[in-house]
Amino acid sequence: MAAQDLVGQRIKAIRRQRGLSQAQLAHPELSDSYVSLIESGKRTPTPAVLELLAQKLDCSLTYLVNGVTAEQMEDLEVGLSFARMALENGEVAEARRRYAELLADGNLLGLPSLRVEARYGYALASEACGEVAEAISVLEELGKSETEVISQERKVAVALALCRCHRERGDYSAAVQVGEHALETMSRSGWNDALVELGATLLSVYLRRGDMLRARHFAAELLAAAETLGSPRAAVASSWNAALVAEQTGRGEEALSLIERALAIQSETGEPRNLARLRQAYANMVLRLHPEESEKARDLLLRAQLEMEGAATSTFDRALCALALAWAEIVLHYPERAVEYAEAAVDLVRGTSGWLETRAALLLSQARFLLHQDDEAASELDTVSDWLETALPTRKTAEDWMTIGEMRRRIGDEQQSVAAYQRALACAGL
Repeated sequence: MAAQDLVGQRIKAIRRQRGLSQAQLAHPELSDSYVSLIESGKRTPTPAVLELLAQKLDCSLTYLVNGVTAEQMEDLEVGLSFARMALENGEVAEARRRYAELLADGNLLGLPSLRVEARYGYALASEACGEVAEAISVLEELGKSETEVISQERKVAVALALCRCHRERGDYSAAVQVGEHALETMSRSGWNDALVELGATLLSVYLRRGDMLRARHFAAELLAAAETLGSPRAAVASSWNAALVAEQTGRGEEALSLIERALAIQSETGEPRNLARLRQAYANMVLRLHPEESEKARDLLLRAQLEMEGAATSTFDRALCALALAWAEIVLHYPERAVEYAEAAVDLVRGTSGWLETRAALLLSQARFLLHQDDEAASELDTVSDWLETALPTRKTAEDWMTIGEMRRRIGDEQQSVAAYQRALACAGL
C-alpha cells in the first residue's frame, strides 16, 4: 500500500473519531472534495496541508505521517541506536536480537526509512553471527524492494554487503554478478568512495576465484579511480586489495609497497578499527612473503590485537587476529603458543562461524603435530573434513583439502591422505 493511501486512511479514521464530516474538516481553508481526494489516496497533501490537518484533527503530525506517536517514534529511534551500537562494538548476537525485535514491532511498518535501516542492520548482524544465508536473503529482498525508498548510498552498501556475503559463502559467480551489476548501474555518473569500496570487494572475488587477468586489470582501474578522487578512503580500499592481487600474481615487493601505502594513509586519517584490520593484513603478508621476518609480523599482530580491543572491534575480527598469531607462532616454532591462540579464536566464535572454526582446527592440527600429539592432530583434521564435506566446491575448499592431505601424510595416514588429495582435485574440477 502506498504511503499516501496510509496517510489518507489515518486522516479519515481520526476525522470519524472526532465526529467531523469532510466539509467540517475542510472549512474554511480547504474544499471538502480535496479532503475526499486525500482520504481516498488520490491526492498527496503538501507538508503545509498535513500540518493544518494535524492541527484541525488535534493529533501529532508524526502520527498523521507515520502512524506512530512522537513517543513511539522516539522509542524506535533509541532502539535502533542501541542495536547499531551493539553491532559497532562487536556484540553481534545482541545486535541481531535487537534488530529482530525492532522488525517485529508493528509500529515500524509505517516508517520505511527506519525499517530499511533495521533490515540492513539485521543482515549485517546475521552475517557477523555466521548466518550468511539469512543475511543474503534479507539483503536480496532489500535490493529488489519496490515498496521501500532506498537511498543511492544505501543501495551501494547493500550491494557491497551482498557481494561480500556471497564471497564468504563461496558462491563466487553470484558475488561477481551482484558486484558487476551494481557498478554498471551506479557508476555511470562517475566513481565515489563507496563505489571504490564496492569495487575493492568485487576485486577480492576475482582473486578468490582465480581470475587473475581480470583481477590485475580491475586493480589498475580502481587505483586510477582512487587517484582521480584523491580521497583517503578510496586510496586505502584500492591499495589494500590491489596489494593482494600483486601478491597473488608474483609481485611481492609491489604488494608490500601498496599495502604499506594503505597503512600509512589509514594511520593518518582512518578510524581505528579499520587500522587494526589493515595492520593485521600487512602482518599476514609479511608472514607469507618474508617468513624470515616472522618476529616483525608477530609484533605487528600483537599491536593490531591491542588496537582491536581498544576500538571495540567485532569478535570475528579478534578471532581472525588470534588465528594469524597462531600461524606466526607456528612459523616461529612455538606450537604451544599457537595452540593457545587458536583455542582462543575458537572460544570467540564457537557455534557461530563454521569456516572460522575450520580454519582454527587446521592450525591446531599443525600445532599438535609439532608437539608430537598425532592423535589430537588427526582429531582436528576429522573436524575440518566433516565441515568440508558440506561446503561448496571452491578454490578455497580445494586448498583446505590439500592441507588436510599433507597433514594426513605427515602423521602417517596414507589412505586418508590420498582421499583428501582426491577431494581437492574434485573441488578444483580436475
